[in-house]
This record gives sequence, C-alpha cells and structure tokens, in this order.
Amino acid sequence: MALSDFWINHIKTWQSSGLTQAAYCRQHGLNPTYFSGRLSIYKKQGVPAPSLIPVQVRPQATGSLILQHTKGHRLELPTTQSAQWVAELLSCLN
Repeated sequence: MALSDFWINHIKTWQSSGLTQAAYCRQHGLNPTYFSGRLSIYKKQGVPAPSLIPVQVRPQATGSLILQHTKGHRLELPTTQSAQWVAELLSCLN
C-alpha cells in the first residue's frame, strides 16, 4: 500500500517535532490508531527514520572564557571551568 503525501508529510513532521505520537495526533486532530498504522506502512516501505548521531563534548585544552560587562569589567576564566559554576556566578552578579 502506498502512502499519500498527506501521511508522509505528517510522519516526517512528527519525527522532527519531538512530540509523542499521541501528542502530535491530538495537536493535529488525527486518529492515533490510524496514524500508527500509517507509520507502520511507512517503515515497511524502507524509508529510514531519522537517527541520532553521538557526539562528545570536550573542553578545550587551552584558551579562556572572557566575560565582559558593558561598563568595562572583565573576568577571564579557564575553559575547563564548570558551566554550573559559571551559571551560579552570573546569577550572583545579576
């Protein structure tokens, strides 16, 4: 069974929405059971689902983070400084 552009577009939009199927269906007035059936057909047609790509975030070995206020105050921190600590610092300065 071939899917109509209507269902293909809804499936692709749902996949990139970050919503659950149920939430997407509620938001767009779609029958969740029918949507699930169309999704099953879509997957059987061999259309690849979007995949997540693993990434690894590493602090720079050298360099610094510079915070500069409009009044000229400047604070230079190592890039290895914890983001949580910086957030707490900014909260205190606010």
